Order: sequence, then structure tokens, then C-alpha cells
Amino acid sequence: MIEVKNLTKAFGRKKAVDGITFEVGKGQVLGFLGPNGAGKSTTMRMVTGFFPPTSGTISIAGIDMLADPIAAKTRIGYLPENAPLYTDMTVSGFLGFMAEMRGLRGSLKRKAVDRVLDMCFLNRVRHQSIDTLSKGYRHRTCFAQSILHDPDILILDEPTDGLDPNQKHEVRSLIKRMGEKKAIIFSTHILEEVEAACSRAVIIDRGKIVADGSPDELKAKAANAGHLAVRVDGGSAAEVRAALEGLDGVKSVVPAAAETAANGRFAATVVPADRGKSTAVAASIGSLCVTRKWTLTGLQELEGRLDDVFRSITQSDT
Repeated sequence: MIEVKNLTKAFGRKKAVDGITFEVGKGQVLGFLGPNGAGKSTTMRMVTGFFPPTSGTISIAGIDMLADPIAAKTRIGYLPENAPLYTDMTVSGFLGFMAEMRGLRGSLKRKAVDRVLDMCFLNRVRHQSIDTLSKGYRHRTCFAQSILHDPDILILDEPTDGLDPNQKHEVRSLIKRMGEKKAIIFSTHILEEVEAACSRAVIIDRGKIVADGSPDELKAKAANAGHLAVRVDGGSAAEVRAALEGLDGVKSVVPAAAETAANGRFAATVVPADRGKSTAVAASIGSLCVTRKWTLTGLQELEGRLDDVFRSITQSDT
């Protein structure tokens, strides 16, 4: 549904986007991540046809955005960053106006407006002037206009910006549901949103893609992914550590803080030589404790964290 090839955007000598390539299929929600200034919004503005690229190609549902932008844009719902509103209009009046801009008239227009008012939980403010709305309701009104024409493709720039925790949960759930039938890209700097709503994530840094995969695939790149947190009672710290280090497939044993290793209790992180064989190492730890008559009070495979991966592969300007 979305195909971007070798996309570049230069502002003078600065390349804001530097030759990125990716695809998004129907039924896929792509989280677009990156530090501030990485090129996320610039990329989305090119994909939606608001910025012409310096070079590269953009295909929307098989339509060339550069050759036939009007046809391509009819397939897209777009929520830009800091989306503008006509604040003297009511919520329903604004959505009705936007429906007409999309070519909807009569009963089709009324049904479309009623549908998005329900979907975006706006019925209680439908007759309220936009200039009296909270930031959260204004943002939901902007979101509602992007889905009025029930597009196959959604491009959402910071869709939960300014929302309270309950509203964020509602919008994430809505994006996830719509993503079952649509192709969706949304940019965010909130990593928990990627795990909550995305089937795939792309991380961009300084105009280049530095990672692309499912949230689980990206978390597996974390330095501590596949390590084992172990707690053992009944043996001395030195004895337990030596025994763990002697197991096949164990690269190293990193004890926890000294106070947790006191009183016949040993806590550590066991690092497998091959993180893909952590299950086999865990089984060996269990067998060791049975043989030595120690009590295994804790054994957990550590799951990588997206924020650790994010920090390790992106650069900060600070």
C-alpha cells in the first residue's frame, strides 16, 4: 500500500532525509521512531505529498505520488503534527466541512460525521465550539477528520500528543483495530506506544533508517536480551557462582549487589554464550540446583527493552 524507495530531502546543504526505503502493507501498523530532528515529520510530509522529495519515489496503493498526486492523496488520511483547526466552528460543523472537502454530500456526509464522532469519542462535544475545547479534544477532532472518508492508508504524526492516559489508551486501541484492515504509519517518541499498537517499527536517525523489524525483533537486539536473572538459596556465593560459571553454554556470571548475596542467598545475571540457547542454559541451572540440593527461588529470561535499543542505535545532539 505504501512503497518508498531511496527517498531524500535536502534543505540547502543539510540532508534531512537521506535515501530511505521501506514498504507498508495492508493490515500493518508501522511505528516510525527517531529522536527529535531525525527526519520523521519530513518523511511523512513527503509520503503525503506536502513536501516534494529531492530524489526518490513514493507509491501510494500503486499510484505514483509525484506523477498523480491528487489520485494518491484521495487514498490517504493524514493527521499532521500540530494540525490546524477552524476554531470558530463547532466540532460537527468542522467535520461536516471536511467531509464536503472529501466529496461527501447528503446522507453520506451525515453518516461519515456520525461514525467518526462515535469512533473518536466526540459526541459529548459535537455541538461545542472548537475554541472552547481542551487540547485533548482538539487533537481528537483532528484525528477524526483524517478518517472521515474511511481511507485505506493512514499517516499519523504524533496521534496521541496532548492526550491524557485514558485518551491515549483509546486512540492506541483504535489505531490497532483499524490496522487490521488498513496500512498505517504513525510517528511517536513514546516507545510504549509501539508495543501497544504496532506490528512493526522503523527507527530513523539523522535521516537514515537504522533499524526495521517487529517490536519483539527489535527488543531482541538489546544488550541484555536472553540473559537469565537467577536467585539461589542454600549455598555460599562463591560456591554457587563457580558452579554456574562451570555450566556448558555459560559465558559469564555477573553477581547482583553485595547485599543480595548475603545470608546464603546468591543473586546474579547469567550470560549465555549464545543468547539463542538461553532455554537450554536455564534447564542446566535447574538441574544443577537439584543435584546440589539448593533452592532455586528465581529464574527469569530477561526481555530486551525498546528504550535500550533506541538509545544504543541513535545519537543525541546533546
